Amino acid sequence: MSIGSVYETAYKGDFNQVKVRTDQDASLVTTPDSNNRLLVHWAALGGNENLVDFLLETGSPVDPVDDTNCTPLILASSAGRYEVVKLLTGKGANVDHKTSRGQSCLHYACSKGHIEIAKLLIELDANVNEVDVLGATPLHRAAAQGRNSVVELLLSHPSINVEACDSTGSTPLHLACEEDREAVGCMLVKAGADINLSNKDKKTPLDCCSTKLKRILSSLQE
Repeated sequence: MSIGSVYETAYKGDFNQVKVRTDQDASLVTTPDSNNRLLVHWAALGGNENLVDFLLETGSPVDPVDDTNCTPLILASSAGRYEVVKLLTGKGANVDHKTSRGQSCLHYACSKGHIEIAKLLIELDANVNEVDVLGATPLHRAAAQGRNSVVELLLSHPSINVEACDSTGSTPLHLACEEDREAVGCMLVKAGADINLSNKDKKTPLDCCSTKLKRILSSLQE
């Protein structure tokens, strides 16, 4: 078996094959591939918590970074691997680590709609108002994607910034309106989002939405 295929084996979650290889050569646990990923990155992405646990027990760091500054926790959060997220955070993984694009594991969980992972990360004090390189928060990401349950979860947090502006001056409500996310738009307005706040293009959320949604959101503020 080539060294390249051991990473694929870890991603597929073949515990026994990986154990055989690492028993033969313990240095494989801390040897990066061409993307600077360790076996634990691939095991986390693939969702095999037993393999992740084994690799950590045999010397793998918890928060190694790949060539995009992704940790195993970020990959697991993005892929919806709840049990792996639970395991890694239990082992001390940093919930607020950010990729080279400034995205945290909460950004990914909220964008992809992984509600249980988002809940867990928030319970572990992940920063709900973290901003990426474009100034977007997890609420921006969830609103744009129409992740209703995630938006509801974020809005229930006492520290949430409903009016956070990204690099274009747009709030989560602007993005929800642009994408015609009716349920999200209504939740944001009820939570206090300003329908008259202009972005850098001098557009308010109402300028960005359909006639139907404009009517609905306007009625909520009457």
